[in-house]
Amino acid sequence: MAWIWILVVIAILVALIFFYYFNRLVILGNRIDNSLSQIDVQLKRRADLIPNLIETVKGYAKHEKSIMTEVTKARQALVSAKDLVGRVKANGVLENALGKLFAIAENYPNLKANENFAKLQDELTTTEDRIAYARQFYNDSILSYNNMCKTFPGNFFANIYGKKEKEYLQITESEKEPVKVKF
Repeated sequence: MAWIWILVVIAILVALIFFYYFNRLVILGNRIDNSLSQIDVQLKRRADLIPNLIETVKGYAKHEKSIMTEVTKARQALVSAKDLVGRVKANGVLENALGKLFAIAENYPNLKANENFAKLQDELTTTEDRIAYARQFYNDSILSYNNMCKTFPGNFFANIYGKKEKEYLQITESEKEPVKVKF
């Protein structure tokens, strides 16, 4: 009779371990999905601020139309990107265009002093910080998930449940280069 109880306890412990690892892998996967969604939220926030910024700058820098067009096209590419790779690429182009736009502001002291421009610039700076944090959180979530999938006994359960390692969010080589502003 004691053997039966021991076998029941062992079976319950094994079942609990299977449940634990399944739930842990699901939670880590959900954290990755959430963090990727947060990146999208911040990119959308930035894209929503840009038209206001452009309108503010237009009043001061009417002859800088090519930069306005470049920022507008880059914003549209970001908004219409369908996958993570497309969003990362479009984001790099947009960051470059915004760098040029802010360089223009240096040439227009009245624009720099404009309250609307200053507020929009602060909002964009805050958004850039949020994007950086969201990217970091995404990669940290990937790290936790991949550690679970690679280390024992997590790798045993990941294989049972068909969970594979996920890729980190990486920026392109062109995004690593400093923004070059030419007039």
